[in-house]
Amino acid sequence: MSRTTPPRVSVIIPAYNAMPELTRCVTSVMEQTLGPDEIEIIAVDDGSTDGTGNELDRLAQTCSHMRVVHQPNSGGAGGPRNTGLDRAAGDYVFFLDSDDYLGPDALRRMVAMADENRTDVVLGKMVSVGGRAVPTAVFSHNQPRTDVFSSAAYRTLGCWKLFRRSLIERLNLRFPPYRNCEDKPFTAAAYLNADGISVVADYDCYYSRNRQNGNNLTLTAADLVHRMDGTRLCFETVARYLDPGPRQDRIMRRHVEWELCGPLRALLPRESEQQARECFYPQFRHWAQTYVSDGVFQLLAPQDRLIVHLLRADRYEDLMTVARHAKEDAARGHVVDKGRVYWSHPFFRDPAKAVPDACFDATSRIPVHHELTEAAWTGDGDVLRLTGHAHIESLGPLQSDTRLVLRPSGFRHPDIHVPATVGTAPLHGQDAAIGFTADVDLGTVDSGAPLGNGLWDLYLDVRAQGVSRTVRLRRARTDANGERHAPPQRELAPGPRPRHGPTTARPFFTPHGNFSLDLRQAKADPFCRVTGTAWDTSAPATLVVSGRLTDDAAVRSVTALRAEEDSGTVREVPLLYARDGSPTFTARLPVGKLRPGRWTLTLRTDDPGSRIPVPARRALSGTRWFRASRLGRPYYAKPLPGGPSKTLVLRVAPIRLTAALRRVTGISRWTTG
Repeated sequence: MSRTTPPRVSVIIPAYNAMPELTRCVTSVMEQTLGPDEIEIIAVDDGSTDGTGNELDRLAQTCSHMRVVHQPNSGGAGGPRNTGLDRAAGDYVFFLDSDDYLGPDALRRMVAMADENRTDVVLGKMVSVGGRAVPTAVFSHNQPRTDVFSSAAYRTLGCWKLFRRSLIERLNLRFPPYRNCEDKPFTAAAYLNADGISVVADYDCYYSRNRQNGNNLTLTAADLVHRMDGTRLCFETVARYLDPGPRQDRIMRRHVEWELCGPLRALLPRESEQQARECFYPQFRHWAQTYVSDGVFQLLAPQDRLIVHLLRADRYEDLMTVARHAKEDAARGHVVDKGRVYWSHPFFRDPAKAVPDACFDATSRIPVHHELTEAAWTGDGDVLRLTGHAHIESLGPLQSDTRLVLRPSGFRHPDIHVPATVGTAPLHGQDAAIGFTADVDLGTVDSGAPLGNGLWDLYLDVRAQGVSRTVRLRRARTDANGERHAPPQRELAPGPRPRHGPTTARPFFTPHGNFSLDLRQAKADPFCRVTGTAWDTSAPATLVVSGRLTDDAAVRSVTALRAEEDSGTVREVPLLYARDGSPTFTARLPVGKLRPGRWTLTLRTDDPGSRIPVPARRALSGTRWFRASRLGRPYYAKPLPGGPSKTLVLRVAPIRLTAALRRVTGISRWTTG
């Protein structure tokens, strides 16, 4: 039966000698709650010899929306995936390995997440079957919209995800013909160009398992010769899509750790001397010299820094010594010297080796074990008492200068330090030497002044043996219902606080168990109103915001129109008040100069923690303009629904010319000859 509408999802299944796991793999797609009319299955038999092709043909006879392609063996999973991509018609593409299977509601949940948040990539929670390793960090909680810089998504570069097909086609993405690491550059390119990433963490979407016969490609093609091409392409992909700087460093670090240093330690000593020295070592050295910036180097663990240093210095013999003894040397202890902690490796301060101390510095990586065990208001005052325990691994009791740190979140203000009393016995019988208590008087904590309005994150500066480590204050344990209970919110006593109304302090735990404190003034008696938002008719890339102050005491206290991008980038323009002294103002925001992304608009006041939302208005439509460049590429900005507290959120992005042409001409799909 032919389709009348395109499917929502094209599920692509590459299959090579995949029996008996194949049957459950395919039937798990047929049984999806999304419904057969919304799914097409494209199964590609890559020259199997075990009956895989016959089983696919049998299954296709039971499902009118399943297509089977038979082709000669390509040697890897990339070839059959590309064959499926060339035939896919869905809004989204999902790659499912023939060893694995889906939870019944997986595709419906992932498609809904992508639709609701307009994201280009969706990660569904992975589950291990039979001990196969799966990523876990990224699946700690649902993430409707995130990116690779503010989540752990980049730790998983397998292609078992939902991709918006228009993203794949816009980038002309296809899998390279490698037996191992072929999916990493594909997924990396999609991540780095995606308009948002979503994570479904509250449902088991993807079940990953090892084959009964042990013939998974990741196991049979695990040696260096099968990894090098894919690793090279990973580095080249990051360098292509990210400019040098902290963002590139953060992403490049993942490949240095997982694709360079890890395989070098584990696999290079297994190679013949000739292959190791003449073939693989020069490639590893080239990557270390080309892609490991000083910023990346500082982010690495000492074990990896040592390897990179030896590669850069062209010390092959020393490198092989380090690689051959990596396992036993990793268990060596630490040396504390002048407030720094160093890895006690045999090369450390060996005059014959002359390796810089920076290669062994483990201060920022030595584990800090800590927990907030109790938080409570004391009496009727505005004092919040925090009690817990903390210690730096292997460094003994806390020093008396251990302290609490209050750090502003989303606004500028110096950190506030609160002394802690150490040596106090915490709960659950912990050693009193690692206990601490800190009293935070919200009325005087800021050098005798009250704590300002805004969101404050709490940290603990843990000190022992002259070593200082600052960690986020958190509570790991939950009750039987999986909840963490913070003290109730409290209306603070009157005092020399900013302007209007009472202030309420609300302590709370984040989804990760981190402790924060939110101070807000009552919403009564607003002293500023936004009266209009409109695009400038003479400059369509400029947004004009107008408003008025409603309280004479607040004159000139509202100072700027603020646009903040999801990643934290901020652009501000001043408010221009009427010359006649009336409390009306306008602000002109050059949206055409904002980089692509989601920008939230607020008004900034002279209170560092206070923001006045610019309300979203139905009358405000989108706008388009040509960005000044050699090619004059068109861009657009449009308001998005569902901003926080009904605040105006603008999406700024380049217009995809092929998509615009399709909308104008009514052509639903393009083909190329």
